[in-house]
Amino acid sequence: MTVLDGPQHEPLEREILAERVKDRILTWILEGELPPGSRIVETRVARQLGMSQGPVREALRSLATLGFVEMEPYRGSRVRKPSKEELTQAIEVRAELEAMAGRLAAARSNQKLVQELEGLFAEMLEAADGGNAHDHAVINTRFHAVIVEASGNRTLVRLWSMLEPFARTFVTASSPGIDLHWLAERHRALIDAISERDEDRAADAMRIHAAEAADLLDGVLDHD
Repeated sequence: MTVLDGPQHEPLEREILAERVKDRILTWILEGELPPGSRIVETRVARQLGMSQGPVREALRSLATLGFVEMEPYRGSRVRKPSKEELTQAIEVRAELEAMAGRLAAARSNQKLVQELEGLFAEMLEAADGGNAHDHAVINTRFHAVIVEASGNRTLVRLWSMLEPFARTFVTASSPGIDLHWLAERHRALIDAISERDEDRAADAMRIHAAEAADLLDGVLDHD
């Protein structure tokens, strides 16, 4: 029996559910609700989210691939904190992907894209004004996702999405007393380069942005 023999909507729905579950569990991990070493019980998560175990199991497998979860036969799943080396390497790879995205986005830049980035920038500043690190991190992620999506390169989007969780909130949520206004202002150079369709400057700005994040990460992990 081939894939085409069955209903076409079920695999897609299951995949979407698994992505949503992955995002929810990842949020619990990054925000400390599930600290390193915590057991993740599939049946409990499925019951809490009101669904079957299938999408939960797929989500855990995906998180295991990313390094956030350890799955052992007959022992279940546990939260795992990626090492400093893993996080640093992920940021390095992500930096090159985002440099490529910045270059392509600048080449394809238009008023709608710039307005969307300006709007997210304003939202980041607003979150900084309120001292809301969580909202700041979520908006930050969306800002970068918009640039990556604007590249028009589907392979780039897919690869970036795999690495995005490594940097989504580790720096923002893990750095006590970090200056959220400074974090927000760092995005100004990205907007300016893209709005001016300066491809080289956009790529360089993305690399500098990632290097600063890596430096912040070093400071956070050195104090763990």
